[in-house]
Amino acid sequence: MEERKRLFIGGRWQEARSCEELRSPYSGEIIAEVPVADKTETDEAIRAACEAKAAMAALPAHERAAILERVAALLDSRIEEAARLIVLEAAKPIKAARAEIGRTVQTYKFAAEEAKRIGGETIPLDAAPGGEDRLAYTVREPLGVIGAIMPFNFPFNLVAHKVGPAIAAGNTVVLKPAEQTPLSALYIAELFAEAGLPSGALNVVPGHGEVAGAVIVEDERVAMITFTGSPAVGKSIRAKAGLKRVTLELGSNSALIVDRGVDLDAIMPRCVTGAFSNQGQVCISLQRIYVHEEVYESFVEKFVKAAKRLKQGDPFDPETDLSAMISPRETERALGWIREARDEGAKIATGGAVKNGMLEPTVITEADRQMKVSCREAFAPLVVIGSVKSVDEAIGEVNDSSYGLQAGIYTTDLFTALGAAERLRVGGVMINDIPTFRVDHMPYGGVKESGTGREGVKYAVEEMTETKLVVINKRLG
Repeated sequence: MEERKRLFIGGRWQEARSCEELRSPYSGEIIAEVPVADKTETDEAIRAACEAKAAMAALPAHERAAILERVAALLDSRIEEAARLIVLEAAKPIKAARAEIGRTVQTYKFAAEEAKRIGGETIPLDAAPGGEDRLAYTVREPLGVIGAIMPFNFPFNLVAHKVGPAIAAGNTVVLKPAEQTPLSALYIAELFAEAGLPSGALNVVPGHGEVAGAVIVEDERVAMITFTGSPAVGKSIRAKAGLKRVTLELGSNSALIVDRGVDLDAIMPRCVTGAFSNQGQVCISLQRIYVHEEVYESFVEKFVKAAKRLKQGDPFDPETDLSAMISPRETERALGWIREARDEGAKIATGGAVKNGMLEPTVITEADRQMKVSCREAFAPLVVIGSVKSVDEAIGEVNDSSYGLQAGIYTTDLFTALGAAERLRVGGVMINDIPTFRVDHMPYGGVKESGTGREGVKYAVEEMTETKLVVINKRLG
């Protein structure tokens, strides 16, 4: 049995009343015994965060920045150790895990920089009659306690996107990691403690969503919920959160348009990476590709060949491209969707089977828009490729979705690109790139069932602060 982990509450490591075995998604071996926070323990974490609010709000910006810089430096010095944690608990291939840690270091650095430039503006009140002789300005103040509820797919970097801005803005945090990936969150808590974060400013309570998550969402002492996960859970959170602020990143079935005249060989590596990175378990994973009919057959042929070259296996092998999905249940769900598509007339160009417990990278053609593989978020290593007569038709297909996180278009025509950027109903349009593109300081979020609010450190800081107006009457009369 591996080490028994503990809760992190009020700056102290605390034994939980209940623990569960955590198993590797790839090998099935027990890798740790992890705490499962109950209602009382989650309440203790919220109380600790409340007690630390005043100290965090009073902490000068340069001290908050210095703490975040130290966390970034500590993590940068332990990249291999942290990456191995991701591989163990999430089965993410080691080369992708290392890349995630590199991005996480950058995210905390961005947060440190943003801590120093949280400002307001002056308001010219004399623009309105009656506003003469008054000076007005705004300041941004921390909200208080931020409840952060996490997914499993980027257990270090998505934590950084919630904890980093919260600390930068002077908030405190109660963090509930995903049930399968608590080790990363507990590890980062160690680094924050080592970096000198005030006790209670970060509390980590692994547990079940219906228990620990529900307490965080419904507690009136929590000022904001930031959540990444499914639309169904996001809607439930918003319904139960009351008047607290809510940021939701709820995934997508991200689409790419490929126009005629594009160099297919040049874009193929990016397309295949976008579809199958982290077993397709990425909120902006490339799931739908709409290709102009003039190049459709060639695109499919090249894509299938490239997909077949991907290596599946042990996530610790540096040559591995894909490994096991997060759980056998998710693998079976995705396999069921593929079978349903095939039974209803779609073609499986490659993949579509499970070998050694791993779902093969799967390419589907001739799929109807109503099939689950087309209209819902697969979160699996599968991609649907369809033929279109024009970019206009493709834009209509992309927009015919309940989701709208990011979309991409490859084209050699500037007017086509700008027209697509204007008409695509998504939170972000990537021109001459896949929708899976993201760097950590850009605004990130969607429309429709892809969520509300924006991440990206600067934009998350804005979500996590309140604007206060100050007006000074320069004349006593």
